[in-house]
Amino acid sequence: MYVNNKIVFFDIDGTLVDHNKDIPRETVRAIELLKECGIYVAIATGRAPFMFEDIRKKLAIESFVSFNGQYVVFEGETVYEHPITKTNLVTLYKQATSGGHPMVFMTNNDMKASIEGHPDIKNSLASLKFHYPEVDPDFLHKTTIYQALLFCKDKEEASYVNASEQLRFIRWHDYSCDVLPNGGSKAVGVEKLIEASGLKVEDSYAFGDGLNDLEMIKHVGTGIAMGNAIEELKQIADYVTDDVDNGGIVKGLRHLGLLTK
Repeated sequence: MYVNNKIVFFDIDGTLVDHNKDIPRETVRAIELLKECGIYVAIATGRAPFMFEDIRKKLAIESFVSFNGQYVVFEGETVYEHPITKTNLVTLYKQATSGGHPMVFMTNNDMKASIEGHPDIKNSLASLKFHYPEVDPDFLHKTTIYQALLFCKDKEEASYVNASEQLRFIRWHDYSCDVLPNGGSKAVGVEKLIEASGLKVEDSYAFGDGLNDLEMIKHVGTGIAMGNAIEELKQIADYVTDDVDNGGIVKGLRHLGLLTK
């Protein structure tokens, strides 16, 4: 029986899943081998938990950082929660409504849109292979919201950033930004999960490709940027592996010595 002595975090989009949103077969096998060697495997994503439940089941992963760090689970147990405060969310929603920018509000198991039939919501979520959410403009008042999506084009989020010091905006799509509490990031979630595992930061590794991976890649013991990653991430990573469509995860794990097969 192996003792868990390392932990590897994987972003989802552009990392675990390829450009067609499928998990390459060699990636599935690589994760099986990591676990057989006694290495913890975790997901670190901007997605809500319900948005990647199928991936967790396919890979038999029970530890994850979701909502860019706002909801963290270790081996099936919730170890950290950091929702957006109602006051900040209501203020943002009023401003977004005035600016003509729709929103989607997310809990750990559901999401609702502020208006019907908006093309930016449809196109953004379709890129993740998700349908248009049910509409409930009062959803933010009824439950705990861990993350919101603000639908606006590039640079248009600047007015919201300037108006709120309590919220953080991370662009993930041409038409959409993640909205999370200021100070929140994957790095915070990763730290909470590392603490829960009993390991040290130097025992941790992370693979990512986007803007929301910057803090995580800096924070872990060894950060790996995918070959398809943004240039800013490649510049601060300890190692740049190949494209997700060209065996990037497997090649990266072999370079680190975590895979020998």
